[in-house]
Amino acid sequence: MNLIINGKPGVVAEECRTVADLLSRPEWSFRLVIVERNGEIVSKEHYGSEILCEGDRLELVHFVGGG
Repeated sequence: MNLIINGKPGVVAEECRTVADLLSRPEWSFRLVIVERNGEIVSKEHYGSEILCEGDRLELVHFVGGG
């Protein structure tokens, strides 16, 4: 499936159906992330039910500790 993630086109496997599936990928797992899908914030409790569609635009913002 073709998605735009953080402004860059990308392809994810068809079995990556939900926001939770996307966030379980190694590059995103164990990060505190805020997800925006097509201009709207996705609540964390909806990650498992928010179905991704061809061409979705996602912004994934993660927090970095430091001082």
